[in-house]
Amino acid sequence: MTNRPLVETESGAVRGIVEDGVAAFRGIPYAASPTAELRFAAPQPHPKWSGPRDASRPGPSVPQSASRLEAVMGPRTPDSAEENSLTVNVWTPHLPSARPLPVLVWFHGGGFTSGSGGWDWYDGRNLAAAAEIVVVTANYRLGPLGFLHLPELGVDNLGVQDQVAVVEWVARNIAGFGGDPESVTVGGQSAGAFSAAYLAAAPATGTRIRRVIAQSGPFGLAPQDPGDAAEHSRRFLEILGLTGSLDLLAGLRTVPVQRLLTAYGQLAGELARPGNVAPPLYPVLGGAGIPMSWQEALAAGRLNGKGWLTGTTRDEMTAFFAFDPRVKAITAEQARQLVTDGRYADAAARMPGAAPSEVLTVVETGSLFREGTLAIAGQLASAYVYQFDYQPTPDPSRLGSAHCAELPFFFDTLDAYPDSPMLGTPTAHARDLAATFSRAVAGFVATGKPADARWQPYESGDSATVRHFA
Repeated sequence: MTNRPLVETESGAVRGIVEDGVAAFRGIPYAASPTAELRFAAPQPHPKWSGPRDASRPGPSVPQSASRLEAVMGPRTPDSAEENSLTVNVWTPHLPSARPLPVLVWFHGGGFTSGSGGWDWYDGRNLAAAAEIVVVTANYRLGPLGFLHLPELGVDNLGVQDQVAVVEWVARNIAGFGGDPESVTVGGQSAGAFSAAYLAAAPATGTRIRRVIAQSGPFGLAPQDPGDAAEHSRRFLEILGLTGSLDLLAGLRTVPVQRLLTAYGQLAGELARPGNVAPPLYPVLGGAGIPMSWQEALAAGRLNGKGWLTGTTRDEMTAFFAFDPRVKAITAEQARQLVTDGRYADAAARMPGAAPSEVLTVVETGSLFREGTLAIAGQLASAYVYQFDYQPTPDPSRLGSAHCAELPFFFDTLDAYPDSPMLGTPTAHARDLAATFSRAVAGFVATGKPADARWQPYESGDSATVRHFA
């Protein structure tokens, strides 16, 4: 492999860079820039370019505000722009490859509001080398740019349409990077896990997906109701002063992007409630790429025959609650009102002396993340389940094993999180755990079975078949 390998894509040649024996191609456009008349439009093919395009650095993240989980994961330097933001990043251990390699297409989380596949948190170099697989990460439109709901104007789950375009780009182009388009795993964490599951179930993309990795999927959160999405979109337009506009799309396309983000932040503030983690706008049921709920898809057999690796962290909701003064000050009566099915009272009885916020954290971790995760795995013929239990030491914020805590270990990128309370200072044990976890999940992409003798197939209701990582 040369130090600057060259690969032909459908839009032109890209020149990557070799790092630790793995070829990296970053910032490759999979769709045209969503600017001017393509803002609030379905993704379109990228124009062809002449001559090799430098692919040694990632493109910008899509426009977004700071993540609400920065206090947990660590801060990011803003790097967003609309121009050249719809890109993929590819890591491949062999060019040329003697045989086509299995492929992982992975989507970042961030509540459909923040994140980027180009961030060093999600560098695929070590994961690709762990089991000789090709790793692909991607950007997709977020917040109002990705999920404003105006279907009468064709503004319909645009972020989901971007994800579909990524899967289609991989099918057409990945062979040039040594990947096997017939052996594709789609995965992701949080919002990315939600996305991976629905991409696997959707008729348009499901036939291209062989396996799924769903990390901390918020399967207790249904796709957004179309009526709620329409109402939230109406209020968003009202904040912008665009209600009643004769040419609404033209108006939206001329609003400065920072104004869009500020208005979305105001909408989020108006809708915020203690304990509610749903963003104002996210994938809408019945919209593009989301024809049915995951429960309906499971019942219809849409996920049959696909390998499934899934899991949660032990203390998911501390990431959302630990720094929220409204939750920390919540009373038992207020918590019972938030959890109306009696589970709060059941959990409180099992946790004598615990603060209401601690009980609520346990209840919501189960209802939003763990119960749906186990329900899906329990109905599939080939599923592997984990629980991530590692927690930082010391842990002054009492995060435990919070939402996102497994990400540095999944990608084996611990050094990319220098200021992360959820990780702390990596120890020798943490580095060993990262190598173990990364190798196990890469093995699943390669063979359909984790590369870990202790990780057995999940049997519904049997906690002994959940692999714990601590």
